[in-house]
Amino acid sequence: KYSGSLLLQKKYKDVESTLKIKEVDGLELVKKFSEQMESMLRRKVEAVERLVEAAEDADLNHEYNSSLEFDYYNSLLINEKDENDNYVELGDEFILEPNEHFNNLLVNTTYSDIQLPTNVYNKDPDILNGVYMSEALNPIFVDNFERDPTLTWQYFGSSTGFFRLYPGIKWLPDENGVISFDCRNRGWYIQAATSPKDIVIVVDVSGSMKGLRMTIAKHTIITILDTLGENDFVNIIAYNDYVHFIEPCFKGILVQADRDNREHFKQLVDELQAKGVGTVNKALTESFKILREFRDAGQGGLCNQAIMLITDGAVEDYEAVFEKYNWPDRKVRVFTYLIGREVTFAPNVKWIACNNKGYYTQISTLADVQENVMEYLHVLSRPMVINHDHDIIWTEAYMDSALFASQAQSLLLMTTVAMPVFSKKNETRSHGILLGVVGSDVPLRELLKLAPRRIKVLHPVPSGQELPSQLAKNKPLSLSVFLAEKLRTEWTIESQLFCHA
Repeated sequence: KYSGSLLLQKKYKDVESTLKIKEVDGLELVKKFSEQMESMLRRKVEAVERLVEAAEDADLNHEYNSSLEFDYYNSLLINEKDENDNYVELGDEFILEPNEHFNNLLVNTTYSDIQLPTNVYNKDPDILNGVYMSEALNPIFVDNFERDPTLTWQYFGSSTGFFRLYPGIKWLPDENGVISFDCRNRGWYIQAATSPKDIVIVVDVSGSMKGLRMTIAKHTIITILDTLGENDFVNIIAYNDYVHFIEPCFKGILVQADRDNREHFKQLVDELQAKGVGTVNKALTESFKILREFRDAGQGGLCNQAIMLITDGAVEDYEAVFEKYNWPDRKVRVFTYLIGREVTFAPNVKWIACNNKGYYTQISTLADVQENVMEYLHVLSRPMVINHDHDIIWTEAYMDSALFASQAQSLLLMTTVAMPVFSKKNETRSHGILLGVVGSDVPLRELLKLAPRRIKVLHPVPSGQELPSQLAKNKPLSLSVFLAEKLRTEWTIESQLFCHA
């Protein structure tokens, strides 16, 4: 009475003459689907490969000019005018038109534009040289789109912080007038720029870290966590008079750096309090033990291993720890972050990093955190860059909420194909310089369009149950008759929609 089954039967009865059951070769169907999907994904990879080649050639032919003056389309400033009705600097006229392929967003399909996070100066010489060099990508963007009209966003994320996006759009800041989007923090960039890594973050929570230093240290940890992805493993150790894992359940192990674990760690980091006296040796010993156990057991990322030491100073005799656990092979890199303006302990903290294949930075203010943290990614990418390993990566399916705020992304779930871009100049080739990462988004809906449509696939009848009379007699069976027979005999069958129109 209340199920609506009678109404459903009537609806099927009305269209019964147009319904039919057709035998389909399931294996052939799946094979054809997979071949079409492979062909489509291959086209995306080829588009990205063309961008990589163009970017590396452009860098090879570009001579760095520290006094370069160059105007470009800044996505935040385009079409903006001052009180005299003149276009502002970097904000020249940029034609934007609605495009159905991009969900009717206002875009420019003939040119890309440049986005920068608020903390990156848009006239910095490194930015100007990088933007000028990457102008060579514009014709490649357009050509790729003409070759494959199913392409969506194509982009180049520079290691210096700028983001070249095609088609060009108008970028909108958040409610505070800030642009926090940094391409170097995106999963596609990190996965393409580095190999999987095991990270132990060691943070000093002694009494000297109170106040602003602890605030900076917490922000540093959170920023490091934001550079990790599904292929990485992590844990966090805090130390003062004693050593403790900030999550007791994760004591002595590494956990996958997926979104849930990263967010859980961030909550625990926020609760850290400074007190006592710092003794770094025990914390380093515990960190090396964890990494060695995972390495020997064949667990974790099975690639890079590193310790991130965040402290305002180191006064102990820690050389014995490195001799016992890391020298001479130096399988674990140690990156050090000196918190605060004090430079008394800088030589000690720098020595730790330099003698363990790491990198030393000093973070004096919250504004320094982002740029200084990103340096470790450049170090970890060096072996890959020197070997020129252009690995193609595909991200897991995700929804990029950071891009939604800019209106640049409204294609729902997607995956990204990306590849690193290296410097091929002879004078810098041995240094392993990563120029950035190119990528292209592939909405999952584009893949679903390839799936066979208007087909119902019915699973085999469960063991021990009888077939409906008409089906048992191999008679043509419309869905309405099938439902009526099913209800009449109270027979149950699993029905699975393979693909819906």
